[in-house]
Amino acid sequence: MTKAELLTTIINSLEADLALFFAAAKAAHEAATHEECAPDNKYDTTALEASYLAQGQANRAQEIRVALEGYRNLVLQDFDDESPIRLTALVNLEDEEGNQRRLFLGPYAGGMKIPAADGEIVVITPGSPLGRSLLGKQVGDELQAEEHALTAAFTVVQVV
Repeated sequence: MTKAELLTTIINSLEADLALFFAAAKAAHEAATHEECAPDNKYDTTALEASYLAQGQANRAQEIRVALEGYRNLVLQDFDDESPIRLTALVNLEDEEGNQRRLFLGPYAGGMKIPAADGEIVVITPGSPLGRSLLGKQVGDELQAEEHALTAAFTVVQVV
């Protein structure tokens, strides 16, 4: 998968998420303001709970909207073996057992997993521990990263 295809996939995924959260926020808002949610007594918190849910859904939709705009305006950079890793790098890492991981350093949507024909690509951000440790590294560099409360060693084997 090329980086341009990866970027398109990320944008499409964020658009789908935005539609889903927008619909969820709308439904939660309608539930919060529906006449059947009017409290029967001072202990009935159904409408209040629905309003909290609607606000949470709306907040998440706004976060996705910001990420979507960021990816729509993202300019993909070219990298070679001498280039330091920075935003928009597609990085292949190898651990001590020879297992490889593919990571895309993006501005938002850390943790998003993108299926590809040659394996999964995980979006990470510079704000994550692994993202911070990758910044400035080059092909051949080693790094330590905490993963599931363990420290793992990786080698940068390719940057695209």
